[in-house]
Amino acid sequence: MRILVIEDDAETAAYLQGGLQEEGHVVTLAADGRNGLMLAATGDFDVLVVDRMLPGLDGLAVVRTLRASSVGTPALFLTTMSGIDDRVTGLDAGADDYLVKPFSFSELLARIRALLRRPVLQTANKLASGDISMDLGARTVTRGAQTIVLTPREFAVLEYLLRHPGQALSRSQIAERVWSWEFHGETNIVDVYIGYLRRKLDEGGAPSVIETLRGYGYRLKDEARGG
Repeated sequence: MRILVIEDDAETAAYLQGGLQEEGHVVTLAADGRNGLMLAATGDFDVLVVDRMLPGLDGLAVVRTLRASSVGTPALFLTTMSGIDDRVTGLDAGADDYLVKPFSFSELLARIRALLRRPVLQTANKLASGDISMDLGARTVTRGAQTIVLTPREFAVLEYLLRHPGQALSRSQIAERVWSWEFHGETNIVDVYIGYLRRKLDEGGAPSVIETLRGYGYRLKDEARGG
């Protein structure tokens, strides 16, 4: 899952990034409202975590502008502003949830999962190609009738492949999407995790669906197009 954190406090931002990445999410940080709005407007995120008090453009303005532009990415305000009126104002601005600092990280994760389980998101919350199905909210993967148990990183790699069936994806593209800033060009981490995925997905003699593009990267066979 791709999460955009718009937070101007560097210590809080680093804490959120570290914790969310440990859960297998790809985290992008924005330290001010204008940059956060620019990134969020692309619609390339599954969840937004937004502080209310931001330099340049406050969190309310960020979310209001997104909703006015028909960007429906679920947004959660994470803020010290704890009054009832503050909460009402935040939700009325278009936020989907509101969590007050200091907060429990486990509660933040639960609220993010709850956002993705909402009925309006159910269609976009599932990916499939051929006999492989992924439920992003429940974080489950099946191939045919078999449940495939994946680690958070394996899940993230497969999610990226499922979002781009039939497309040639370079090792750098996959690494930047899944590992973000952690990736260094000299590592073979992508090849290692593709190997892990193949062993699990192809168990029992099932035909492999991940193609190697020599010298470039990988491609998930587009079963809808016959390859």
